[in-house]
Amino acid sequence: MSRSYPQCALCPYEWLERYCRKPGGKGPENCPSIRMGDTLERASAATLSEAMLPFAREASRQEGDGYANSDKGYAEVKPCKPRIQEIIEFARRMNYKRLGLAFCVGVRSEAKVVHELFESAGFEVASVVCKAGRVPKSALGLTQAEHVDATCEIETMCNPVFQAEVANDSGVELNVLLGLCVGHESLFIMQAKAPVTVLAVKDRVLAHNPLGAVYQIDAYYRYLKNI
Repeated sequence: MSRSYPQCALCPYEWLERYCRKPGGKGPENCPSIRMGDTLERASAATLSEAMLPFAREASRQEGDGYANSDKGYAEVKPCKPRIQEIIEFARRMNYKRLGLAFCVGVRSEAKVVHELFESAGFEVASVVCKAGRVPKSALGLTQAEHVDATCEIETMCNPVFQAEVANDSGVELNVLLGLCVGHESLFIMQAKAPVTVLAVKDRVLAHNPLGAVYQIDAYYRYLKNI
């Protein structure tokens, strides 16, 4: 059945043969690169605008610098930098001086390491934990039975909007998210004034490696196909 909206994840063609990969490549009927020309023109104009071009250009340069052996052909190209290194390098490319670090209390030990790494790299760092503000979950209309610890009468909610406002008030130039919950990171991004990147996402079961379940979808996590 033909779909009017794109489904690139289900593209039937091999990567090196796809329309988005090479001139004259192949694409299905709902390929956005083929059928959404007006949208592509608007996106390209925005990307090449005075406001966005410097950011987009340095992001692509950072992508290229994340690999070695680029002069030996596609088969020999290999990744050479962890994400935290790339964040530091990208911030330097953009001449940022102050970074925001919004983190979950569950990764407070890791956040301390990240904060210190950013400082040792020469940045000012404004870090703020998810529970900052000490607003009770009852303010959201939650009952005690809906707390993480249902034996606790008063439990502090995660407050990503406050985290974002603290970052805004601190004049950060790039926000780095570390371990925020599903939904909470969205609220932060909606409220933040400076650009946002993610160092790591929350996955309570898989030590913050959510792709582990995807890699094991036909084995340990096969039950996910039926939820």
